[in-house]
Amino acid sequence: MKIAVTASGESPESRVDPRFGRAAFFLLFDTDTGSIEAHDNTQNLDAAQGAGIQAAQKVSDLGAAVVITGHCGPKAFRTLQAAGIQVVVGADGTVEDTVGRFKAGELKPVEGPDVNSHWA
Repeated sequence: MKIAVTASGESPESRVDPRFGRAAFFLLFDTDTGSIEAHDNTQNLDAAQGAGIQAAQKVSDLGAAVVITGHCGPKAFRTLQAAGIQVVVGADGTVEDTVGRFKAGELKPVEGPDVNSHWA
């Protein structure tokens, strides 16, 4: 299974970025192979609009089954849901610790967004 986590940097020791659409990076963890890949999301950092939808499309293209982030707005959530991607919100701390908490069942997918549109 591939897990995408919003991150402030390129390493597993980076902090979870609380913003989904405007996260600096997505770290993609492959639980089957143990690989970790950093994917730049800077094209969405200053987007006037549509950052969440574009980020959701990117995560879908990466093959993620789960997204873990701090917060997710309604448009991004709907786009992820349409792609069959589960969304986990409320994450904080390091990316590595957050993935461990998810694997241990401490973080669960949600049924809807946790912020309104255009949350920054």
